[in-house]
Amino acid sequence: MPSREQLEELLAADPTDVFLLYAVAMACASEGDTDQAVEKLAELVDEHPDYVPAWFQRGQLLAGVNRNEEAREVLVEGIGVARRVGDRHAEGEMTEFLESL
Repeated sequence: MPSREQLEELLAADPTDVFLLYAVAMACASEGDTDQAVEKLAELVDEHPDYVPAWFQRGQLLAGVNRNEEAREVLVEGIGVARRVGDRHAEGEMTEFLESL
């Protein structure tokens, strides 16, 4: 897997690539930089609101640092997005995760 730095270089060349935006956020999370990952995922859904995986990952990251109220808000919105775009699998996963909080 490319490093965070490599992903950021690729993103600099194509700043609208939704997968690269997501990959950089996930690289931040894997390095333990949860705040940066959450921020990048928030930016991603601001620009690409239908990118369902970003909603779920953001909710999980927030819950992982005991920001449960924020996680619930993100998950509720993400469930609505998943429902709107027809992603029943993600809708179910987010609903189950939300219920566990």
